Amino acid sequence: MKATQKRNILFLLGMLGMVLALGLTGCASTGGGGSSGGAKLPAFGADLLAKSSPIPGGDPIRVPYTSLISYYGYAKAGAEPDEMVEGHKTWYIYVWIPAVAPEIGVRMISPAPKGAEPTEGDFKSATWEEGKTDTEHYFDTWISLERAGNVISPEDIAGASDWNRYDYNDDSSEMPKNPAGLVRNSLFRVTTDASDPLKALVRGLYRVGFSTYKPGEVEGTFLAQIGAPIDLPGVIVGTLEEVQAAAE
Repeated sequence: MKATQKRNILFLLGMLGMVLALGLTGCASTGGGGSSGGAKLPAFGADLLAKSSPIPGGDPIRVPYTSLISYYGYAKAGAEPDEMVEGHKTWYIYVWIPAVAPEIGVRMISPAPKGAEPTEGDFKSATWEEGKTDTEHYFDTWISLERAGNVISPEDIAGASDWNRYDYNDDSSEMPKNPAGLVRNSLFRVTTDASDPLKALVRGLYRVGFSTYKPGEVEGTFLAQIGAPIDLPGVIVGTLEEVQAAAE
């Protein structure tokens, strides 16, 4: 075998080893503050500093988010939505972010991963304990991210308005398939644009809207996560009233 052929084989073996290593380490705890009962999701990484995959057509290699906030919830069939948006029942998870962020990623999966359980540092809805044993129901997630234009400090939260949408997503191939084997879970990332007030990820009150754009009720457990490539101490997640009380 020629020396150049040997070098090429060794190079390919080295690349294969790197890819396998990335695959083995490409799972992260779902929780922002613990192991979340051992449940796993693919690592949630940033667009910033992402590198092209060594495999043609492969997903970019991303550095996992430094900050990962988890929110566990349960949607009850027939519940009144927070708002009707374009004909769809929509609920909101409010988020107080007290610092400027270069990027924010949002993802949601339903049902919550098997064995998922909030740990220290995670957030949960008031209905989580009631519905966490429901293994039958789940929904086709649709998510969005908005910021209140009139909220600068915690004292402003009660009168939050002037909501500006950054982005939304229905189905993401980055997320695990649902129990029916369909790509129906959601993920997107937003990069700040300091030159555009409507695209800048500044200190303020945000909300993650969730619904379903496919036929059926919004029913079942879900796990929503918010990631950032820098530490974001002091993030608060919950209802508007919960966030206001904690932020003040």
